[in-house]
Amino acid sequence: MKAPLTALLIAVLSWAPDAFADKLMVAAASNLQYAMEAILKQFRDQHPDDTINVVYGSSGKLSTQIAQGAPYDLYFSADISYPRQLARQGLAASEVMPYGVGRIVLWSATGDASAMTLKELASEEIQRVAIANPRHAPYGARASEALEAAGVWSQVQDKLILGSNVSQAAQFVETGNAQFGILALSLALSPRLASSGSYWLIPDSQHQPLEQGYIITRRAADNELAWQFSAFMDSDRARQIMRDNGFDLPDDRPATPPANDANR
Repeated sequence: MKAPLTALLIAVLSWAPDAFADKLMVAAASNLQYAMEAILKQFRDQHPDDTINVVYGSSGKLSTQIAQGAPYDLYFSADISYPRQLARQGLAASEVMPYGVGRIVLWSATGDASAMTLKELASEEIQRVAIANPRHAPYGARASEALEAAGVWSQVQDKLILGSNVSQAAQFVETGNAQFGILALSLALSPRLASSGSYWLIPDSQHQPLEQGYIITRRAADNELAWQFSAFMDSDRARQIMRDNGFDLPDDRPATPPANDANR
């Protein structure tokens, strides 16, 4: 009888780490990808036995998925109005928490975007411009507002290539399917884009603020790991990562974005 009991004990012990490990599913706006991965690296160092997965996409689509029952524990939106709407629907376990203010840039892998303005997108030499879809991507909505403010919407509208989110819009420009793109500063500062193109920071006076916020969803009300991650987002380390990735913080004065060589 000892052998079966020994085997049972070994089996129980081998499963024990999984039994006590927590799991977290995060939905995050695609502009947050590089900052989020850096923050998660720091957080995972403190929670090596826990499982944390992230799905990136457009804020509007992710919000719709949560409203339809998608199993996300935290939702980070590029437009704070989406988590506020979910909270009004009773789908949030936490308050809506601002985590950053985004900026948009004109970016190109082939032209010198740092020497341009939005008005020059009306030129006949420029035939394709990528932005995120304004219907469900906040960065696309702000891009269209900026084009309107610059007085070139009617000239540029037919040139637009719409990405499902701002990351896909960036891919269109990277691969040459578009000559220029209006993207998130956080993406333009990423190692991949910073080494392959140049950008011009679009004045924030030309569009509505990109105030971004997140919630712990109702399904994660009792998920201790979700609350721990929320607390970590307010840590000095996480806040500095956000700054390094081009975000202003809600309680900070606007910071000058890091310069790259192409913009000096």
